[in-house]
Amino acid sequence: MAYPEKLEKIIALFESLPDSGKREALISYADSAPRQGPREGETFDLEDVRKDEECTDTVGVFLKVSPERHCQFRVTLGPQVQTLTKAMTSILSKGLDGLSPEGVMDVPADFVPRIVGADLVRQRSQTVYYILTRMKGIAKVWLNRERAGKAAAN
Repeated sequence: MAYPEKLEKIIALFESLPDSGKREALISYADSAPRQGPREGETFDLEDVRKDEECTDTVGVFLKVSPERHCQFRVTLGPQVQTLTKAMTSILSKGLDGLSPEGVMDVPADFVPRIVGADLVRQRSQTVYYILTRMKGIAKVWLNRERAGKAAAN
């Protein structure tokens, strides 16, 4: 399956790097995670802020869907969130930007080892998929609400 163009570019970058370069790139993406948070004055269609068992701190996932059905995600991370989760937050916020809710749901998770490497996937399997699962979950809730709204209007 083809990945969304923005995500494909990130995957290609990581695949071109040696292991040490991948670690440095992950740290760089993790450092940019705070910039993925909501900006002053922004409003969202859905907000999902909670602490799950598989995460070390609270994570907030915010979704805005444009009239053209393009998704924009913002994410807040508590101070105890691990570096890998921070990195995946930045990667996914950038890589899924502009997709439709259906497009977000259709993104397979098999790209993750191509970015973080098989060793980290084995060591931190829940961590590397956590943000993608949360983003897909909020997109699904949005789709369900959209369907319910259309059914009520008919």
